[in-house]
Order: sequence, then C-alpha cells, then structure tokens
Amino acid sequence: MDARLRPWLLASPWLWAAAAASGCAGADRAPASTFHLLDGRTLSLAELQGKVLLVNFWATTCASCVKEMPQLVQMHQRYAPRGFETLAVAMSYDPPEWVANFARTRQLPFTVALDKDGVLAQAWGDVKLTPTTFIVDRQGRIVKRYVGPPDFDALAALLERLLA
Repeated sequence: MDARLRPWLLASPWLWAAAAASGCAGADRAPASTFHLLDGRTLSLAELQGKVLLVNFWATTCASCVKEMPQLVQMHQRYAPRGFETLAVAMSYDPPEWVANFARTRQLPFTVALDKDGVLAQAWGDVKLTPTTFIVDRQGRIVKRYVGPPDFDALAALLERLLA
C-alpha cells in the first residue's frame, strides 16, 4: 500500500465498512434464499446450515452446463456422505418442463430448483452467465465463485479442505 494513503485509510471507518461489505475483508455470506424445488417443495438456505454447498446456476440450453453436469453428479455422489449438498438452480428463462425432463432423463441425484422470477440469480450477485457456481462453507460463507465450468480438480481439492 502507498505510504501516503495509509493514514487516510486507517482513519476512515466508512472505508473499512465498505471493504467488509464488498468481501474484501473475507468471504461474503451466502444470501438468505428460498429454493423452489421441482416437486413443489421449498428449501431454505437456513435448512442447509452446517453443510458445504455447491450452488450451480445453469440452463438446459447452455452447452457448457449440460457438458459439466456429469462431473457435478460425480462430485455430489463422492462428497454427499460427508455433509456436501448440491443445488442446481435453473435460470428464470428455462422452461420448467425442460428442466424437469432434463433432471428426470439424466437421473440427477441432487436437488434441482427453479428460479421462476430471477430473484435467486439477483440475490446471488446478479448472475447472468451460465454456468455460475458458488461454493458455500459450513458457516454459510461463499468461499469460491466460478463463472463458466470450474476446474474440477481444484474444486475437489477445495471440497476436501472444507469437508475435513
């Protein structure tokens, strides 16, 4: 840091508050969310407290999303017994019947939710690009955000650390 700025920064509590709110001082809290599941039930983020979460915003029309889905299935199957949960959130423009058909024909073993009105995408940082994936630790903090397909080896290493 530039030595000329240090006194000003240290004397600016509003700047520290802004840095904390933006995530500069650590991981952001995952937004309080209610997920509307394919079967009509709802699931709140609070109900998943204590688990490591992968929240994946995706669409049936997204080639990268479709391509990464088998790896997400493998990751879910590998880590679910250790307190890991996967939530696949279909974007608001994705027709619910397409999402249901995709989940059924691919036998997705994890929770699939519909973001019918775009509220979830907005709450999670105004997600526009798919796939966008968030990793949430057991304390409810977002520790990683991937835009585009993740590096699955790096993701596995991160999950190993979070689930240890």
